[in-house]
Amino acid sequence: MSALAAAFHKEGWEVSGSDVGFFPPISDYLKDNNIHFYPGWHPEKMITNGDPDIVVVGNVAGSANAEFVYARKNNLNYKSYPEVIAEYIVQKNSAVCAGTYGKTSTTALLTMILQKAGKDPSYMFGGLSLNLPVSAKINNEESKDGWSVLEGDEYKTARWDSRPKFKLYSPTHLLLTSVSWDHADIYPTEETYLQAFRDLVEMIPSEGLIAACIDDLKIKKVLTNNTNGAKVVTYGKDTFVDYCYCQVKQTPAGISFVVKHKNIEYTINAPVLGEHMAENICGVFALAKEIDIDEQIILNTIAEFKGIKRRLEKRSEGKIAIYDDLGHSPAKAAATLKTLRAIYPTNKIIAIFEPNTGNRKSQSALSYANAFEKADQVIIPQLTKIKIDPKDTDPPFDGEKLAEIISQTHKNTLFIADDKKLIEHVESNTEKEDVVVFLGSHGFRGMIEELVKRNRSQL
Repeated sequence: MSALAAAFHKEGWEVSGSDVGFFPPISDYLKDNNIHFYPGWHPEKMITNGDPDIVVVGNVAGSANAEFVYARKNNLNYKSYPEVIAEYIVQKNSAVCAGTYGKTSTTALLTMILQKAGKDPSYMFGGLSLNLPVSAKINNEESKDGWSVLEGDEYKTARWDSRPKFKLYSPTHLLLTSVSWDHADIYPTEETYLQAFRDLVEMIPSEGLIAACIDDLKIKKVLTNNTNGAKVVTYGKDTFVDYCYCQVKQTPAGISFVVKHKNIEYTINAPVLGEHMAENICGVFALAKEIDIDEQIILNTIAEFKGIKRRLEKRSEGKIAIYDDLGHSPAKAAATLKTLRAIYPTNKIIAIFEPNTGNRKSQSALSYANAFEKADQVIIPQLTKIKIDPKDTDPPFDGEKLAEIISQTHKNTLFIADDKKLIEHVESNTEKEDVVVFLGSHGFRGMIEELVKRNRSQL
């Protein structure tokens, strides 16, 4: 939503917004882009300058949200976030980066490559780029060669629209990174989750293109729905794919690896962390090359790509190294911890974890088994409050219950409900060169910033 707000503001619209609260880095991003925002929901603030032309309603806006109530009661033009993207950002050539993992990073990198190639794409992705000044751009003039690049989120479009967001983006080009059951609150079974991606593949036209990582066996299942006969190029570690990545080396400064395509080897260097980023970059390389972007432009752009905020972002290095990562599911947390363990093989690693809503439901309990095996200690903070339906027979986990579940396979798991005590515990239980990583989709209520401040004071 912040990306969309900045994009409209840049086009000359007057933009304001509300939420339950605002925390860095999003609050800083909004301030830097001169977006007016306020906590809570106040119709009188929303209509300070008259009824708005568009009210964009987020997924978390409940039916009792005072501003949403006002918009409906007064027949205002309210739309879901994906509807606005479909209307203002999608172009004739619509490249959608989708998958359980990697969609934000791949969208940002593909956007940069198309920019460097002079395609001037409109775009939108859900994170904050460490290269691009804004996370969304509107192109008002559509042309036959117009391009858009979009993060294809599989989460539902709105309270009133259960379609996956990517269903609204008219994809002609698809980068499919991974398909691993997620969002159990929306997709109660793995099959329902896979079906969403089958439907996406089915949307690609015959003249379109699909670049897919078939190291993921479930992607092979969803590709069977390529009923229009779009061209498919494959990538991954498997030597039989069209674009194979190998010889991955990683240090705290970044990764290097080789991509093999038609007996040609391309050496790739990027200042990002994690072998999973080699996979993501390989996918973008494949798609960009298949749409005839000059390979030197691709390689040079990758070498500049610093990644996305909160994607294994190093926030501080003093007495300890502090990382911030959007690892809000067991699988994502496990992947991040695997990367950190490869970079820091003998260092103590403390993981502070808060899951997203879907991973607080009973269906996800089994997926926590051994997910934190690469961490020396796991800490669960007080979890962000979410609305609970009093009729729900399966209410979401609280922090104490989640810690109990994780402790079944990771004995050194703590639940610390008080933020100040949590920071004090971390500070008193770490030594020089230990690693602390915050994993979760929420802002951790300033705990990261407090720990960074204390860490710097110990330089």
